[in-house]
Amino acid sequence: MKPLILCGVLLTGLLLAGCGTTGKNFDESVVDNIVTGSTTRTDVLVMLGKPFKKGIQNDKEVWIYEYNQYRAVGEETSKDIFITFNEDGIVESRQLMVNKGPQ
Repeated sequence: MKPLILCGVLLTGLLLAGCGTTGKNFDESVVDNIVTGSTTRTDVLVMLGKPFKKGIQNDKEVWIYEYNQYRAVGEETSKDIFITFNEDGIVESRQLMVNKGPQ
């Protein structure tokens, strides 16, 4: 293989290896429809689907929706929604974090 072609193949391989995603992409504008004190677990499932992760924090159930897109070249995207439910399955708090741009 000619050196120039070999360099092109290696560079392409390196660029592709530097790209990836974790989580599931979601529409962050839906967060405005999640109302503390009235939105239920079922409502959240309808709006966002199954969470990427579930856990317990301070004895409260927490659902986490996460999407991260990594690129060797260009903008990276990171979006997370943390939703905490009370003992009755009603949203107690929600937090959206979005980072779009160069890292």
